Amino acid sequence: PCKTCGGSGLNRKRRTLTVKIPAGVESGSRLKISGEGEQAPHDGITGDLYVVMHVKKHPLFDRHGNDLLNVADVPFPIVCLGGEIEVPTITGAKVKMKIPPGTENGQVFRLKGNGIPYLGSYGKGDQLVKINIEVPKKLTSRQKELLKEFSRLSEDGGSAKDFY
Repeated sequence: PCKTCGGSGLNRKRRTLTVKIPAGVESGSRLKISGEGEQAPHDGITGDLYVVMHVKKHPLFDRHGNDLLNVADVPFPIVCLGGEIEVPTITGAKVKMKIPPGTENGQVFRLKGNGIPYLGSYGKGDQLVKINIEVPKKLTSRQKELLKEFSRLSEDGGSAKDFY
């Protein structure tokens, strides 16, 4: 028998393949690459190679199917009065999002079509933006004065003496 293959007709060798990963794959998805598996003995048919995907967690976004969830820190005056913020997207671009007056902490807004592409189909999921109200830690004396005035003018604001 051959000293290299021991008579099996097969030699082991390591190869590097470049594989195109389709957009929208999830952890556990399998990609079949025909004809790149092991060779059968004695000139048999070459098998297929299966690549199992493991998708890394993104630092800003949580994936829920084809939708993405991220948290946006919004300053207190903007949630009270309304305004506009910039939100990062998975592509690296930023989009402007309107915040209506009276937005509550934890409220979720949907940015249609800014999620993960559907695997083997058209379209994308959505980006869900959860609002986190930024409460200032330090206030100037003028800011404290204005908040006390706001509390006095509010119908259900409580007592202004509760503020220090």
